[in-house]
Amino acid sequence: MHYKRNTMSSKYDLITILGPTASGKTQLAAYVASKLNGEIISGDSRQVYRNMSLGTGKDIQDYTVDNTLIPYHLIDIVDAGNKYNVYEYQKDFFKAYEDITKRGNQPILCGGSGLYLESVIRGYKLIAVPDNLELRNWMKGQSNEELIQMLASYKKLHNQTDTSNRKRLERAIEIEEYYSKNNVDETPFPKINNIIFGVRYSRNNERNRISCRLKQRLKDGMVEEVKALLESGVKPEDLIYYGLEYKYLTQYILGEISWDEMFNQLNTAIAQFAKRQMTWFRRMERNGIEINWIQGNLPLAEKVNIILDRV
Repeated sequence: MHYKRNTMSSKYDLITILGPTASGKTQLAAYVASKLNGEIISGDSRQVYRNMSLGTGKDIQDYTVDNTLIPYHLIDIVDAGNKYNVYEYQKDFFKAYEDITKRGNQPILCGGSGLYLESVIRGYKLIAVPDNLELRNWMKGQSNEELIQMLASYKKLHNQTDTSNRKRLERAIEIEEYYSKNNVDETPFPKINNIIFGVRYSRNNERNRISCRLKQRLKDGMVEEVKALLESGVKPEDLIYYGLEYKYLTQYILGEISWDEMFNQLNTAIAQFAKRQMTWFRRMERNGIEINWIQGNLPLAEKVNIILDRV
């Protein structure tokens, strides 16, 4: 492959490369990083967990370019079984971002978790809200409808994210109750001069890539990875909480579904997940975030050069 020689630094504080699952964004980010003295910050909500590699698609081998490992951040930082959240991610992102820039290197944000990406691109102001056990105990006696009405009294419900399940609904009320009774620090996040690239394929190509990658990961030992997590003491319900691969493989290991049911249901679920990711990215565009789209079926060298020409 032939790349343009690029030894100059980027004019942007941050380069973001996003895309749905199986779009090849990690490999692209690594090659761009190799040309710009860059380091990659993961923008993935599940790759933070240790011992969850095949199921979350860490593809660590993609960070190696010309036998050199590109430095990466926010991967393998939390034990499996814990519940990591967007507040912690935002805090960890800025810590990694400042560390990279202080050393004079180029931060490259790469991932597909729209909420996590948008939380740092837009600089959402988030705070750590402590658990309110008294409120939680009170909410146990209330119906979903009553809690939804309560949440609506705090804020306008723009989407169904906060009301999609009972735990999310209770946590959303807990957060709003805290905001209503405490002075929240409104110090703005630093402005980051950011350019965003997206990788996308046609729907058919995307589905084929998802199926091929799923078959490969199963061959590489994804079932054994989930078995090891269960044997290490991670509860089945905690693995199911992480969704997709961990949900269906746990159900298969527990004997609740057959191999064929697991593969077909998981394959469909990943394709639906990729569709939701693209829906999120399109919403970001409608809300004023510019994404420079690159066709996924272009040769890798051409995709790299498209980015280098812009930055």
